[in-house]
Amino acid sequence: MSAQFVRYESPIEDDLGRRVGVFGLTNTLGRSGHLSAADHQFWRTSNEWYNQTLVYPPTGAYDKLAHPLAAAWFKATATQFLAPIDGYLAILRRHGVACIERRSDDPGRVIYEDQHQVVVVPHLSADIAPHDD
Repeated sequence: MSAQFVRYESPIEDDLGRRVGVFGLTNTLGRSGHLSAADHQFWRTSNEWYNQTLVYPPTGAYDKLAHPLAAAWFKATATQFLAPIDGYLAILRRHGVACIERRSDDPGRVIYEDQHQVVVVPHLSADIAPHDD
């Protein structure tokens, strides 16, 4: 049985103990001016599609004081939102930026949920293993 939730993120924690997700990693590259014209077009078009199509969790879900490690996970059933991720991963690979897939049935304490995603505060004692296909 496959896991209920999936997240793509850096395998390395940042200085604050967070693992930057696939969108944050790609946004950093996009804003740096290092993308090819085709990659830049994919990045902008895809980000715009997500912005128009996927509900952005309320600001409080990412409150840095209340939930400093909050992270969004897609529900495994959100296939329309998972499909474009391959394009983001391809951009990251071309630039040597590591990004791993994680799957879990219990990624943390849910602080926001809609039909496609959850935002959770991760369980600090549980390390969720990377997923290998």
